Amino acid sequence: MNKQPKKLSTGIQTFEKIIEDGCIYVDKTRMLVNLIEKGNVYFLARPRRFGKSLMLSTLEAMFQGRKELFKGLYAEAWLNRPEFKPSPVIRLSMNKVSTKQGIEMLNSSLVKHLQETALLLGIDILDSLSVGDLFRDLIINLYNKHNEKVVVLIDEYDKPYIDYVDDPAEAEKVRNILANLYVQVKANDEYTRFVLLTGISKFAKLGVFSKLNNLTDISLRDDYAALCGITREELLQNFPDYLELTAEKMQITTDELVDKMEDFYDGFSFNGKVKLYNPYSTLRFFEDKVFKNYWFDGGTSEMLATYIKNRDFTVEQFRNAQVSVDFVQNPGEMDSAPPEGFLYQGGFLTLREGITNDYSLDYPNKEVLNSMSRLLSGKFLKHEYNDLTNLLYFGLANKDFQRITETLNSLLASVPYDDYAKAIRQKIIIQGFTFPVQEWLYRSTIFAFMRGCGLVVQAEMHTNRGRADLIINYRGQIFILELKVAYPGESAAEKADEAFRQIFEKNYNVPYPNAICAGLAIDDRERKITEYRI
Repeated sequence: MNKQPKKLSTGIQTFEKIIEDGCIYVDKTRMLVNLIEKGNVYFLARPRRFGKSLMLSTLEAMFQGRKELFKGLYAEAWLNRPEFKPSPVIRLSMNKVSTKQGIEMLNSSLVKHLQETALLLGIDILDSLSVGDLFRDLIINLYNKHNEKVVVLIDEYDKPYIDYVDDPAEAEKVRNILANLYVQVKANDEYTRFVLLTGISKFAKLGVFSKLNNLTDISLRDDYAALCGITREELLQNFPDYLELTAEKMQITTDELVDKMEDFYDGFSFNGKVKLYNPYSTLRFFEDKVFKNYWFDGGTSEMLATYIKNRDFTVEQFRNAQVSVDFVQNPGEMDSAPPEGFLYQGGFLTLREGITNDYSLDYPNKEVLNSMSRLLSGKFLKHEYNDLTNLLYFGLANKDFQRITETLNSLLASVPYDDYAKAIRQKIIIQGFTFPVQEWLYRSTIFAFMRGCGLVVQAEMHTNRGRADLIINYRGQIFILELKVAYPGESAAEKADEAFRQIFEKNYNVPYPNAICAGLAIDDRERKITEYRI
């Protein structure tokens, strides 16, 4: 194709800059107009790098009446109504607040942020170290200056708290500081026209959600499910040039490309129904034209790495976990919630329609599942991850099961099962599984490692219908692996024979006529594969 496509807005979080630079903007202003007209105090939870800052920047421009920026967008007509009046806007971003130098620096940084905001708005506020007093002054004095009610937009309201998620004592101090700030929103509601707080979590201890009893949480609402993120329809409508260019480079059709992108970057859902592409990953992919794990770069992986440092769980234990509406609405404090509560709020698990309960939890897509797998399995590896990956790939490429089993044994030797067997046993009981804990741990560890290596691998739970333990697709060659554990007094050779027979007795191989089938026996005492049949 010869024409030059519009620019991508990768990394740009300012609506004005996107429009003035001629970048692609996915029009979300219909939902924003609806939000303004139906209420005035809101909260929205979404994961990091999901477009919350851009949404607030767009709202800021709308309230300021910057009509020239909205030509051709849904909000253009709303801004051109005769009765429209602009409003003064206070926009705070907790991403700008320093958190790494301790609580005193946090408070000082908040004070500085409020003072700088006042300076930008052309108003004077108190000379005080109380963030609550400063914020109150900011709201009231801005109202007095314009004789108009004020719009308050707060981005990543929980960021300072989440930075201390692995230190509950310090997190409590952070909550106290932030509570003094946010309580002013309700205390001064006679001066405000519209309020929106965004973050990744909804934590009750801060006091925001008990004191702001007029706040409307739109995080799970169907009408705002696509407020942040990119739907399939929006992808096709707004990025046709990039789909064509990328498909040409990969020498596939655009339909094939969209299918691959859907598998890798789509799947986030905030109501269990509407599925969304991660905007950051999507834009980075169109820039590089390479399937990579973009969302996990930087702050996202750091947050998870900090959380798992002193906690142990496996990748598989949360898949298709059935959860209630109560859990989804109140998943708990991120510093004390169970792992599924933290992972759900962080965007590492997303909502699906429930099977036996209101909702299910699962990984959104391949990007998140592979990245989670690599991070968790890499946590306890004594070997270099890349070394084991190369050995595994060599074994699969050459159909060399001796090399494959040696690689998996190196992996199993690195994992301290005793440290978290109790937690996993409890999870299995909750999920209704009755097979031995050890078999679950061995299989889920191997699964996580393989996903972290970037392999296409499926692992299915045992049910009354039966499922293969691991199905691997390596460059079109299918491998079916069935695992059995030989406990003290049992024969590993007999277990390998049993695993091999089960593949054919339960027809695991029928959908894959050219599959390489293997039964593996793990000696539980030695914690390694000692027998296999192929």
